[in-house]
Amino acid sequence: MCPMLLGISMVSFTVIHLAPGTPVDLQTTLNPKASLEAPKRLQELYGLDKPLVVQYWAWLKRLVHLDFGRSFSPDRRPVWDKIKERIGITIGLNLASMILILLVSIPIGVMAAYRAHSWFDRGTTLFVFLGFAMPTFWLALLLIMLFGVYLDWLPISGLTSLNFSHFTFWQKVQDLAAHVTLPVLVAAFGGLAGMSRYLRSNMLEVIRQDYITTARAKGLLERTVIFKHALRNALLPVITILGLSVPGLIGGSVIFESIFAIPGMGQLFYGAVMARDYPVVMGELVIGALLTLVGNLLADVGYAMVDPRFRTTGVLG
Repeated sequence: MCPMLLGISMVSFTVIHLAPGTPVDLQTTLNPKASLEAPKRLQELYGLDKPLVVQYWAWLKRLVHLDFGRSFSPDRRPVWDKIKERIGITIGLNLASMILILLVSIPIGVMAAYRAHSWFDRGTTLFVFLGFAMPTFWLALLLIMLFGVYLDWLPISGLTSLNFSHFTFWQKVQDLAAHVTLPVLVAAFGGLAGMSRYLRSNMLEVIRQDYITTARAKGLLERTVIFKHALRNALLPVITILGLSVPGLIGGSVIFESIFAIPGMGQLFYGAVMARDYPVVMGELVIGALLTLVGNLLADVGYAMVDPRFRTTGVLG
């Protein structure tokens, strides 16, 4: 994982510096009070006047000490302080959406495979096509118009109300739940469609196997055959998809955090890219890369938990 993370950081550092525009240009071009010497001073302040290799080496030495540097924004705050304020919000929302995906997609996928070509299967197929085809931002706007404007049931922005500090404990819980309902639904909709479809396809393949026929011939209950024998084997590809979806905790939150004005890492990442705030961008990219590698590791561990062959044959070693 360490060499892989090093390679990812090297490529990311190079690519973001090749993008057109620099933080110095953005801060001085539109500022009528900026002097002719201001760009040069800012380049020296940010270390952008040095060769790219020297800049990367300095950044890498700081990273070894878990120091992401300071932001190029006017407040010059440490990058980790900015990320620390927002990472809990993003991970909490996305974990809630992942739990919702699993709770809904697994029963839908199993029932669609067990009752293949029935009205339920056709209905879920239509739902899947809508989930794949519908853009996330468009779905978010539709939900805002329906539940926030016309019905006035749910708030449409932020995490809490203005008078949140004056609420009782249960009022705070209710207010927070109302604010996160729409973002969680938007974040979960696409994954819900895809996960249920993958599970249906895997279940259709598994229930045709000989050991499923043997289990039924032994007189086992159909519920035991489906959920104990078939589902465990059908979950292997789903675990892979679930592990690879871990980096989406950051990348996938850019859209719904921007639309619903949620102060999470996705919104921070979008603002940093627009401002060419290299330290913040690199900090989030490194965390995303680390989550990707951890997701692969969790997928391997999940294989071993679901399939005993991975534990006995030493596949993980």
